[in-house]
Amino acid sequence: MTETGKLLLIDGHSVAYRAFFALPVENFATTTGQHTNAVFGFTSMLINVLRDEQPTHIIVAFDKARESFRTESYPEYKANRTSSPEEFKGQVALVKDVLDALKIPHLDLAGYEADDIIATLSTQAAADGYDVYIVTGDRDAMQLVNDHVTVLYPRKGVSDLARMTPATVEEKYLVPPARYPELAALVGETSDNLPGVPGVGPKTAAKWLAQFDGLDNLVARAEQVPGKAGESFRAHLDDVVRNRRLNALVCDLDLAVDLAETKRRDWDRERVHHLFDALEFRVLRERLLDLAPAEPVATESFAVDGARLAPGALADWLAEHATDRTALHAVGRWGGGTGDITGFALAAADGAGAYVDTADLTPEDDQALAAWLADPGRGKLIHGAKGPTLACWARGWDLAGVAQDTLLAAYLLRPDQRTYDLGDLVTRYLKRDLSTQPAAADDAQLALDFGDDDGASIEVPLLHARAVFDLADELDRQMAERNASRLMTDVELPLQRTLARMEAGGVAVDRERLQALRDEFDRAVAAAQQAAFDVLGHEVNLGSPKQLQTVLFDELGMPKTRKTKSGYTTDAEALESLFAKTEHPFLGHLLAHRDQIRLRQTVDGLLSSIADDARIHTTYVQTIAATGRLSSTDPNLQNIPIRTSMGRQIRSAFVPGPGFESLMSADYSQIEMRLMAHASADEGLIEAFTSGRDFHNEMASLVFRVEPEDVTGEMRAKIKAMNYGLAYGLSAFGLSNQLKISVAEAKTLMEDYFSRVGGVRAYLADVVEQARRSGYTETMLGRRRYLPDLTSSNRQRREMAERAALNSPIQGSAADVIKVAMINVARALDEAGLASRMLLQVHDELVFEVAPGERDALTDLVHREMAGAFDLAVPLAVSVGVGDSWQSAAH
Repeated sequence: MTETGKLLLIDGHSVAYRAFFALPVENFATTTGQHTNAVFGFTSMLINVLRDEQPTHIIVAFDKARESFRTESYPEYKANRTSSPEEFKGQVALVKDVLDALKIPHLDLAGYEADDIIATLSTQAAADGYDVYIVTGDRDAMQLVNDHVTVLYPRKGVSDLARMTPATVEEKYLVPPARYPELAALVGETSDNLPGVPGVGPKTAAKWLAQFDGLDNLVARAEQVPGKAGESFRAHLDDVVRNRRLNALVCDLDLAVDLAETKRRDWDRERVHHLFDALEFRVLRERLLDLAPAEPVATESFAVDGARLAPGALADWLAEHATDRTALHAVGRWGGGTGDITGFALAAADGAGAYVDTADLTPEDDQALAAWLADPGRGKLIHGAKGPTLACWARGWDLAGVAQDTLLAAYLLRPDQRTYDLGDLVTRYLKRDLSTQPAAADDAQLALDFGDDDGASIEVPLLHARAVFDLADELDRQMAERNASRLMTDVELPLQRTLARMEAGGVAVDRERLQALRDEFDRAVAAAQQAAFDVLGHEVNLGSPKQLQTVLFDELGMPKTRKTKSGYTTDAEALESLFAKTEHPFLGHLLAHRDQIRLRQTVDGLLSSIADDARIHTTYVQTIAATGRLSSTDPNLQNIPIRTSMGRQIRSAFVPGPGFESLMSADYSQIEMRLMAHASADEGLIEAFTSGRDFHNEMASLVFRVEPEDVTGEMRAKIKAMNYGLAYGLSAFGLSNQLKISVAEAKTLMEDYFSRVGGVRAYLADVVEQARRSGYTETMLGRRRYLPDLTSSNRQRREMAERAALNSPIQGSAADVIKVAMINVARALDEAGLASRMLLQVHDELVFEVAPGERDALTDLVHREMAGAFDLAVPLAVSVGVGDSWQSAAH
């Protein structure tokens, strides 16, 4: 590298478009529906190149539009290119948002392409002594390569970049870089719709250019080129001259930027956090946080005071310092319903700190610590309290009086954030930097690597305890400003303890039944595979997209699905749509094969999760879904299939454990629609619920203007889809797909529906408009979801935010209802002294283990507490079933 610097030039459109086709679009989307595969791939590539090349200067060039001086000269230039896929549109704007957050300049120029901007900057930089690196998937850039300019050309996707130097260009293309465009003029460039000379390939073209010393001489002496190739060359001489004129990059543009402005700058950490939250780029954020330079944020340091307490000193320290509010940082491991604590770091309001090693506790220390932990009047401030709660229980202690959980508080303030790492939160809210220290974990697990030196071994936990104390004060202030304090104290904190009890208890499973199901699914997989082979008359790898493309579109001649870089997609949604159109038996067997594999994988995951007590202990997470819904992980018990009879059989393996006689399932009936009726005050919805008759039938009667007894099954099915779709911002396109009707018919159905429930129409319109004004939606309990894209100039992002604004209040309120119900049920069980216990929460359903003789009492309790969780304009209906398994308890 020269003393001047190292300039990195990136072709923004080229890289983003390659990233779009390199990453499956269906695997990259935010909860609001924004596709992000192109911006994810581009950002990942950017991080890699910044890390590997360490440029001192950087700029990204974009195409302004498809039109340029080249299309004016030759309208067919790039005319063969299809329009960008719908899912790609809007992602270039997101790429530019990422660049703005990283303070990386980007540039476009009307009438010219990104290549021309790169050529101009590259030429200028090389002349000024820079080393230049160009990231592009456009081969025209090869003409820029020289001793000071290297092209980083994507070989596969955007993650594998080939380093194109003068030697590698000549090795690959048989000509030196300066003559690459001359070779391309002869052989043509398919991607640019520039036809070459028929019968002339790269070897012949390279031989001619060497023999005649360049294209100009070759054109001037065209008559000297022998053979049929020479005849073809002379017949297409005008094409060659035109190609060379068009593929020549412009190197002397007047740009609104100079090289000094491309100097790499510290990126805007706060802006990155906001944007990566919205894009849900948790992994990329972590990679970026490890990448310098970053904007300096440490304006002050923590005043950390404390030492390891000697055996017998804990009681006096707690009595003197740990009075009102004390930060507690637990060290240990937890998960799977249990855990262990090896130490505590404490930070008191008076500035004092202490570290307690549980291995050094005397009987007096243990008694004092147990009493302090269990005292609800002595507030504890913790980051992720559920794990330490479980670990305390494992030691015979009780952790009560959690006054603040900074993990939950951060979630309530920013529910769309994807990570709530302590160090990250300290940087955001306190403008301090803990990045040099190991970060605290979430509520599932924490493991710190202690050094041998006593001081070093306790420094990190003491620092984190003090950070939690200071952070809790700031989060308390912000929650008060956003009216989220009661949501924390009345819902999230009590629920956390309830969830810990459910995790600790787990749910009993019949291992033999699961193994039998696995064998059954194995046989079904093999049968579906053989049936597919029988239809084809030969074998094929059903898991290979490439082989499936050949079978479906070449051999069977089926209609093409969405185009991808490698052909046409064979994802589940596309194949289901194709099967609905064709009803081809091969597709039926293929879809069945995939379903059975998923079922087998589900059973495998359950079998591997059975603990020594023959129970499965899932982990509930409160901080994943932006709407407030709970999530289940390790394993995910909310994701057990129930739509097919074979999927429902998996629930038959969940059984009552020893000392219990049955399982009870209780769930809310049509909770989202009942909340919609309450929120909209629509008379038609309210009357349909209070009639006591079938809700969907009543609504169909209302919409189609027929008597309830004249409603057909088809009418009811259509209105049922509309009813449930209301809570999810259902579009006419989505309804048409769901009901297999035309979009026009779906629009008519929606118009008819809303004409009969005007209150719903007005409510939905008001929700979006209110959110646009305030920037957020709210549930009945004041749970907010911030949607800044409601005012975005990008139509696609704005419409996705509008759909999120439509569904968040109802879905979030449903989450609030089930959370309040869980808290109330748990409290009522304790007050009633029942031995029955709550085991699982699955969306709107609760599952209980019923103790002998308590069925009737538990049924009454569950009905009362769940139905009474909220007072709505329509009753909260609760259905209860009891059986010897989760499946048989269904109702």
